[in-house]
Amino acid sequence: MVALVDYGMGNRRSVEKALGHVGAQVLITSDADEIRRAEKIALPGVGAFPRAMRALRELGLDAVLRERAAAGVPILGVCLGMQLLFDSSTEHEGATGLGLLPGDVTSLDTHGRKLPHIGWNLVGLRRPSNLTAGFGDAAAFYHVHSFACRPTEPGDVVGVSEYGEAFASIVERGNVAGAQFHPEKSSRDGLALLANFVGAAA
Repeated sequence: MVALVDYGMGNRRSVEKALGHVGAQVLITSDADEIRRAEKIALPGVGAFPRAMRALRELGLDAVLRERAAAGVPILGVCLGMQLLFDSSTEHEGATGLGLLPGDVTSLDTHGRKLPHIGWNLVGLRRPSNLTAGFGDAAAFYHVHSFACRPTEPGDVVGVSEYGEAFASIVERGNVAGAQFHPEKSSRDGLALLANFVGAAA
């Protein structure tokens, strides 16, 4: 069972369909007890970091996600959901994140290229990960974002892409992982990553 966290922001249905396509039993929920019962948790997200964190706090889900992460439950943050895993963001008025991964989120330095960054980008893989098993040295994924995660620990970075600057596109520390791109919109490689998440031992 994968709990898909519903806090009112994100393309929940398309992520649900993609996870179901690779064999997961998926429950879209904002219920803390249902999230606690899940074997794995997916945290989607589209929109602004401060608003997302306010929504999670109002539902009491920030504490639930920290609790489940500490209990070793696999968690995958997708797009904005990956950014929320970090300590803080400078977006708009700024906000504190979930603090599951050390580091901050700041504006992508495009060196004059358009924001948001929208499109397919090759992600070079820096180290082995269950998420990227079978991918080789690189894979292509569909990105839509204006901010980039800055992990404090280089070892948390699994994959790096580039748009003006190099940025962390896949991160992982223990049972907590994130994808800056939209795997549900990334065709074969995106579905393969979700299949790896679903199939990895809890």
